Amino acid sequence: MMENTTGAAMGSGRRSGRIRRATVAGLPFLLAYAVDLAVFSQLRNRLPHRLASHFGSGGRPDDTAGHLEYVLVTTGLLIGLGVIWMLIARGARGLIVTGWALAGFIGALMAEILYANLHTPVDFPFWRVATAVGVAVLAGGAGWWLARFVPSVLPPPAEGPVERIDLAAGETAGWARHAGARPLLVLAVTVVVAGAVALTVSGPQAAVTPVVAGLVLMAFARPYVTVDRRGLTISTGWLPWPRIRVPLDQVEQATSRDIDALKDFGGWGYRFRAGRSGLILRSGEAIVVRRTNGRDFAVTIDGSSDAAALLNTLAERQANG
Repeated sequence: MMENTTGAAMGSGRRSGRIRRATVAGLPFLLAYAVDLAVFSQLRNRLPHRLASHFGSGGRPDDTAGHLEYVLVTTGLLIGLGVIWMLIARGARGLIVTGWALAGFIGALMAEILYANLHTPVDFPFWRVATAVGVAVLAGGAGWWLARFVPSVLPPPAEGPVERIDLAAGETAGWARHAGARPLLVLAVTVVVAGAVALTVSGPQAAVTPVVAGLVLMAFARPYVTVDRRGLTISTGWLPWPRIRVPLDQVEQATSRDIDALKDFGGWGYRFRAGRSGLILRSGEAIVVRRTNGRDFAVTIDGSSDAAALLNTLAERQANG
């Protein structure tokens, strides 16, 4: 009974922590969205039918949008970013502060566009951008204060045991799995959707960059990781390049351990740090390979203990001839 009670309490604590992290990460975008809608509702009858929505050199408008387009873009931008931040912030103070600052800047900028449209002729002087920057600084400060009360997702990373898999003489084995990163996939889809919105609002020229960037992100959102007689290999799974490989003769040992993306590698993607590098797509379990040159290489993926054990076995077999 004691064990069940303790387990239930720990599970409840983890759920509570997840709710707090999601709330603090997504709240600024929701607040900015609510403020922008309130400003739009208050000013709607005084705004022109077509809003100046984009400003070029000298703060002069060079594009327009209807009221519905303004609401749709504001909704997609702030709510979309809010969802992304809820998925990727994971209690990291730096990301939470960045999210609050970003939400403050975007929310203030969208409101300033509405206020600029109250005047004739419409212009967008630098002081309006400076106002948005000031709001971003204040919002970032609020995020920094709130982040102190958010529990971290993962315990500090620890060294994993060096395991092996028993293989009979002449027996071969392989291991393969996709190293999916759901936040990266969500980000890729969001960027493509943003491109589609830009296509509707501003035309093909504005849509090319986000659509291409989103498709590239989508292509690399689920890299394919294999362990076999060639060593550890990471690829897109369907493109011949880029490809990362750690040959068996460069493997000193492999372990499975938990990785905190921000604490251990300073972020996501292909990362370099003193004495280590890695493909870090999320926080969580990872294969960590100590190479014969003394450097570590890591890739975050589920099932890393089996992959590390097989890699140790194959590397030891090759070293022993």
